Amino acid sequence: MDNISARVLPPARWRTPRLGVTGGIGSGKSTVAAMLAARGAIHIDADQIARGVTAAGGAAMAPIAAAFGQELIAEDGGLHRERMRALAFADASARQRLEAIVHPLVGQATAERIAQAEQAGAALIVLDIPLLVESGRWSRQLDQVLVVDCSETTQIRRVIERNQLPREAIERILAAQATRKARRAAADMIIYNDTQDLERLRAQAVRIAALFGL
Repeated sequence: MDNISARVLPPARWRTPRLGVTGGIGSGKSTVAAMLAARGAIHIDADQIARGVTAAGGAAMAPIAAAFGQELIAEDGGLHRERMRALAFADASARQRLEAIVHPLVGQATAERIAQAEQAGAALIVLDIPLLVESGRWSRQLDQVLVVDCSETTQIRRVIERNQLPREAIERILAAQATRKARRAAADMIIYNDTQDLERLRAQAVRIAALFGL
């Protein structure tokens, strides 16, 4: 398959096959997950769930306020993301405390959505998980891992264009994420996405979907 490497697919361990999709910031993983959804997969976005539980009224907000104080709460009642990002990068223990609050809630909501997808008779569940490799807890819940990979130079350029973040901030994010080598080592399938060619990327996503009968 052009620009894709893949291992032989094992039998699914679940009624509905579960494909974890991950990649570093700016890799295009969410774009690929959406393309798989367009082929009929059910797309569950862990990052979107995390944003929901840390929004105003979200399940994580009361314990976050208790753990970090009101200075980490934005005016709208949700998480003050910029302050938390700065704190997490400066203090690893703060990041661990935040993850201890947020990750179980994300895991619970994800499990509920998986159950709903299975009950609906989904042919494939795509779990879009930014920190799949870093967390170490997702592999037991997945049949396959698809890594969307590109060079760090490409990641930095894309995030600058998309988010207008300074280069130094992006480099800190990259340093906090798993290395490209670690992600590739965890992958059953890899899509290399260093170009801006969406049609080529879509063609690769179609080939992956076809492996699951979509």
